[in-house]
Amino acid sequence: MKNTSILLVVFFLCTHLNAQYYPSKLSWEIKKATEVGFDADRLSSAVDFAEANEYSGQRDLRLAILQSFSREPDHQLQGPTKERGGPAGLIIKDGYIVAQWGDTKRVDMTFSVTKSYLSTTAGLALDDGLIASVQDTVKDYVWDGTFAGQHNSQITWEHLLHQTSDWSGALFGLYDWADRPNRDGQLDDWRYRELHQPGTHYKYNDVRVNVLAYSLLQVWRKPLPQVLKARIMDPIGASTTWRWYGYDNTWVNIDGVKMQSVSGGGHHGGGVFINTTDHARLGLLFARNGKWQDQQLISENWVKMIRTPTPANKSYGYMWWLNQGPRAWADVPDHLYYAAGFGGNFIVVDEENDLVVVTRWLESSQMGAFMKLVYAAME
Repeated sequence: MKNTSILLVVFFLCTHLNAQYYPSKLSWEIKKATEVGFDADRLSSAVDFAEANEYSGQRDLRLAILQSFSREPDHQLQGPTKERGGPAGLIIKDGYIVAQWGDTKRVDMTFSVTKSYLSTTAGLALDDGLIASVQDTVKDYVWDGTFAGQHNSQITWEHLLHQTSDWSGALFGLYDWADRPNRDGQLDDWRYRELHQPGTHYKYNDVRVNVLAYSLLQVWRKPLPQVLKARIMDPIGASTTWRWYGYDNTWVNIDGVKMQSVSGGGHHGGGVFINTTDHARLGLLFARNGKWQDQQLISENWVKMIRTPTPANKSYGYMWWLNQGPRAWADVPDHLYYAAGFGGNFIVVDEENDLVVVTRWLESSQMGAFMKLVYAAME
């Protein structure tokens, strides 16, 4: 009996000492920087840098969007926008908050960080067997003509996730060629360009991302925000304040029910509107290989897949950016990966160091310098 009691005590200590901390739904524990291996003064300097390098664009994001994409033919806002707040951010180490600045509860647009949320719904579809393989052609799942034709019929789920599909056409009145057209051309050059073989050419293109969102809606047969809420955001304790929008004209009929096909960013308005703390919860989920406490919410295999670079762009995985290839931040570990959006919205994930960094409205060109300061503060 005595030996049994000793073994139980040892088991209890081992399991609890090795247990990773996760925040509860209502609270998130704060620790001093020195308690988790940071130099407090250096970490404070990193925060000061983030606050001093606010995104230089206008706070009226409607105007910021229209100005930034003014060279695109017929560009217009078709989804909601929201005036932004000031710089905000969180640094999470070993699950604990070690630094924060700004209003971390304010809901703001997050632009192309939305793509990483969209990618997550694709991973869940793969985990559930709704998509058998990312190598499958999408035409075998979406047969309404979206992937008709010699070129589009070759496109796989992986091509859409890698942004290497070169899908050609119009979706909800938006043409693929009108999104971020080449600077060295005119209208006819953009419209009648030669198509690239799917998988061979990377092009950041929101229309094609919206094609992925539309295709996933066809597979799930329920709104993607509902999928994300039930499978990810509620289990990780996210607030009820986040929203995911499409455009005014992206309502479709699925099984007799009107549903909105959401957008993958804020290029034309819409996308995910969310607070900094909820972003950090998603980042922590991925830093823990898709596991939250005792639940594997998304497979470890998917977490591995999203950070595998596409041959066409070593800096890009499945709608997550990698610190590799031409876009790599200097003097920062190459194993980290991140979600990134217009205006300096970032979720940085470093699984090896159990580190998550979220920034809002930090000048994008200064993000690498900021991350260098964060790592310099780690003792």
